[in-house]
Amino acid sequence: MASPDQDLGPVLDKDGVRLTVDDALATVTLTNPAKRNAQSPALWRALGEAGRLLPGSVRVVVLRAEGKSFSAGLDRQAFTPEGFDGEPSFIDLARGSDAELDAAIAEYQEGFTWWRRSDIVSIAVVQGHAVGAGFQLALACDLRVVADDVQFAMRETSLGLVPDLTGTHPLTGLVGYARALEICATGRFVLAEEAVSTGLANLAVPSDQLEDAVRDLASAILAAPRDAVIETKALLQGAQDRTYEEQRSAERAAQARRLRDLAGLGE
Repeated sequence: MASPDQDLGPVLDKDGVRLTVDDALATVTLTNPAKRNAQSPALWRALGEAGRLLPGSVRVVVLRAEGKSFSAGLDRQAFTPEGFDGEPSFIDLARGSDAELDAAIAEYQEGFTWWRRSDIVSIAVVQGHAVGAGFQLALACDLRVVADDVQFAMRETSLGLVPDLTGTHPLTGLVGYARALEICATGRFVLAEEAVSTGLANLAVPSDQLEDAVRDLASAILAAPRDAVIETKALLQGAQDRTYEEQRSAERAAQARRLRDLAGLGE
């Protein structure tokens, strides 16, 4: 397996986001370390475009970031009257109708929604700060491997806002309602040890071992048959919304499909 971005021409490279593809492995990289990979609507649109550009051969997507911080969150320029060049400022958005504001936020969320597609497994590689929108981007992925210097924080509430980039559902699912509320309401940092012990992170390693750990995890996933991983992911994703008996039924149906495929009897 090639290392991230190793001599591979990018499929996409714009607005602080680069996508490279090496057969079954894709890498999405945040590429603005000078600003600690602060986020903007343009970056969110580029993330959404990266998802749409994934070839069908891709099975694992690694999300990583250049520099010492994964992402410091929303670029504070968003809160200025000028906002970003070519973009409506948040003040302008607030003056719009409910439907217009809802549509704008829904568009922003699209960069965060495709990471949990059933046909891929996504892995966030997180070092340093992952704050606000950065925390939510890491939460958008299926798995998180973190450096021992990681600092997660949900700071939206301290700004008078709420987390709105799809992070509340996975956060609550991972750590439970009470801890999720406390993390969001206080805006405190969650460090590596707590992240692993609460299930927020799958693994924490020293910073200099981060790439090796992610490479090993991606290789292990790629070693399993693709269809079995897809079926298993779909089973697990739906489990919390099913009763025990419904999950048993879903397991039987999925296994029947796998057995027929293995026997060459699939549709």
